[in-house]
Amino acid sequence: MKDDKARAWYAREAAKQAWAVRALQQNIDTQYYCRLISSQNTAPVEREMRKLTASYQKDRLEYLKNPVIAEFLSLSSNIDTTETQLESAILSNLQKFLLGIGKGYAFVARQQLIHTEKQDYFIDLVFYNYVLKCFVLIDLKTGRITHQDVGQMDMYIRMYDELKRGEGDNPTLGIVLCSETDEDIARYSVMHGSEQLFASKYELYLPTDDEIRAEIEAQKAIFYLQQKEQNEQE
Repeated sequence: MKDDKARAWYAREAAKQAWAVRALQQNIDTQYYCRLISSQNTAPVEREMRKLTASYQKDRLEYLKNPVIAEFLSLSSNIDTTETQLESAILSNLQKFLLGIGKGYAFVARQQLIHTEKQDYFIDLVFYNYVLKCFVLIDLKTGRITHQDVGQMDMYIRMYDELKRGEGDNPTLGIVLCSETDEDIARYSVMHGSEQLFASKYELYLPTDDEIRAEIEAQKAIFYLQQKEQNEQE
C-alpha cells in the first residue's frame, strides 16, 4: 500500500484482531480503513466487515503455519538431533515457538498423559487455540513423516476428543511436526480428507526469501492434496 498510515493501521489491526490473510485482503480491497476514518458512526462499518470476513476467519489453514521456521532453537540440522532434544529446545523458547506456529496459541502441557483402561499414552505437546476454540496436539518427529506417525496422531485425536475435550470445544486438531512431509502420506493415509489431522514441516535455519516462498507453495500443494476429496464432496 502506498499510504504509510493506512499500511501501519492494517498491520496493527491484523495482529490485534488475528485476521486471516484473506480477511486482511478483503478489508484492504473494500477500503475498510478509509471508510472507518471517514465515518461518524463506525459500528455499522465494523459489523459489515465482520460479516464479510467471517468465513475466512474459520479457515484452519490460516492458523497452521507450514513450514515452521525454528532457527531460534539453535539446533543442528543433521540427523543426530533427538525428539527429546527438539522438545526441550521448544519449551526453552516457548514464546518464539508460539509466534512461529501460528495465531492464537496458548501452551497447555508437555508429555500430557492420556490414560485408558489398557495403557498410558504421552502426547509430546498440547496447546489450545483460543481463536479456533480447540485443543491442538503436536507430535514431534525428527525425520520424514511415516504412515505410523499419522496413525498414532489419529489415535491421539480420537482419544483426546473422547477423554479430554470439554463442552464448547471444537474437535481436536493434531499436527505431526516433522523434518520432511510426504505427498504419498497426504494422498493415501488416513490424513487424506481429514479435517483434524495435519503435517507441518519445520526448518532449523532461516531460508532465503526465494526458498521460503517455494517451500510454502510446496506445503500448500500437499495440504490441498490432503483436502481434495473433502472439497470435491462439498
